[in-house]
Amino acid sequence: MVLYFTGTGNSRHIAERIAHALNDTLISLNDRIKSGDITPLAVNGRLVLVMPTYAWRIPRIVRDHLLRTELRGARETWFVMDCGSEIGNAAKYNRALCREKGLVYMGTAQIVMPENFIAMFNAPTVEEARWIVAKAEPFIDRAIAAIRAGHMFSPPRKKLYDRIASSAVNPVFYPLFVKANSFTVSDVCIGCGKCEKLCPLNNITLQNARPVWGTNCTQCMACICYCP
Repeated sequence: MVLYFTGTGNSRHIAERIAHALNDTLISLNDRIKSGDITPLAVNGRLVLVMPTYAWRIPRIVRDHLLRTELRGARETWFVMDCGSEIGNAAKYNRALCREKGLVYMGTAQIVMPENFIAMFNAPTVEEARWIVAKAEPFIDRAIAAIRAGHMFSPPRKKLYDRIASSAVNPVFYPLFVKANSFTVSDVCIGCGKCEKLCPLNNITLQNARPVWGTNCTQCMACICYCP
């Protein structure tokens, strides 16, 4: 089974590639999180978790959802994390999550995809994004091959910077930066409601055909990046 969470589509692309290649069931965690669905999942075998990197770890909303969800029959578990540059020491926390869930940790793969955290960084041009995705495809293939063979992923880089980013920066990053306070809407908004439908935390409501953000934001950037 392949479970994925996505903000702007990077993780969905990777998850679809993996599920298709392995002929595995593909399930969106966005849908389950949005609806509050924590019913047990019948994994019955290998489990692949695909998600973006938020402050050098997996998104907190994903971790919280996995802790609340019974993964029946799940054993070997691989993490595939996409990022704009690096995942830090996320593997340490993924291993701990597996230990807490009684899963067999099979490693964490890093896949560099187009930067989408536009609250802090510039998005690449269309041409640059296509080049980055094309460059990522062999790494996705490599992850697929390892999963298919039942092999552990090669350990990712773990330098002092990575350990600091995941351990010290992550806890501070969320309360300081992960908010929707600065999100605004201009007069060009057409009131289509796409942002409201996509928000995995139901943090957006339409008032007078304009989006209004609440206080429960994970900064997945779906509302901004999918805005027509």
